[in-house]
Amino acid sequence: MKAWSFSTESHPRAERAQAWREAMSRLGLPIEGLSDVEPAAASVVCLTSPLGIEFALVEAGAQTISGRLSAQPAAVWLAVLLYGEATLVTDDLAVSVAMGDIAFGPTGQAAALRLDTRSRLLFVRAPRVALDHRLIKPFNLRVGWLDGSKGVPRILSDLLRATAEELENLSVDQLRPVDLALTEFLAQCLLERGAADADAFDASTPTAHLQRLCQTIETLLPDPDLSLRRVANEEGVSPRYVQKLFASANETFSHYLRSRRLERCRIDLSSPQHARLSISEICFRWGFNGSAHFSRAFREQYGLSPREFRQGREPVGLSAERALSQPRM
Repeated sequence: MKAWSFSTESHPRAERAQAWREAMSRLGLPIEGLSDVEPAAASVVCLTSPLGIEFALVEAGAQTISGRLSAQPAAVWLAVLLYGEATLVTDDLAVSVAMGDIAFGPTGQAAALRLDTRSRLLFVRAPRVALDHRLIKPFNLRVGWLDGSKGVPRILSDLLRATAEELENLSVDQLRPVDLALTEFLAQCLLERGAADADAFDASTPTAHLQRLCQTIETLLPDPDLSLRRVANEEGVSPRYVQKLFASANETFSHYLRSRRLERCRIDLSSPQHARLSISEICFRWGFNGSAHFSRAFREQYGLSPREFRQGREPVGLSAERALSQPRM
């Protein structure tokens, strides 16, 4: 299911504790230490976006969300506190989470989010498949938190809080622009935080340069004449330096450019908002010079033609991958 909701109020009093455990397990958020006594009223509203990013608005009384479920797909989770008091706890971390702050971590790492009072949170789980195209240079992500009062994390926090306020009124398709904005801001925050944890983040480091180059490329994708030299000139560096930056991430400029254009085309082909655009119009709007070349590249990347993809057909193996991205954590 792409959208679902739950409330303890819809269950008999004697069954509410178990029903709540099951609802939270469905989100991949196991509850620790919850007694069988009737819990405080609790509810969930959950939507899964077209990119497979799960948004879950949770309201519940004091309790601890802790533990891990098996067979987790690779993903990054976020939790933004909308109101209440909470504490993020790991083996080497115990930090109070203020309203607007964002706790985060990779699935599979042990962590606990203790709700110290009745609280309302937006949980987000983004499959790595939805983020990897922006996290070009991988790093060892650990559980942590982002100060939601300043910088790019504040913009991300504001986006998440606004999404939470409207979640019950949104359709899955209306989450598409949120998908795109979220992946961009989240990638930037995680890259900065990942490098900062290693005491290495600085505007002049290769990692920062590469991320900035990727952002420049993103704004220039529609230009069919976009070249490595053009990007180098935009950034005031040499073409050779651009090549070296991509090589440091086991990537090339031409492959990265093609992958980003294909991904933008894939998103448009699946969007009802672009249903009236022809396949040729979509490929040209993202910088491809010919529809035949685009179709070959698309099939090579995704395992089926643009027309087959738009008609809803799936290549072998994709159904299983999508199933893994459904609510589990």
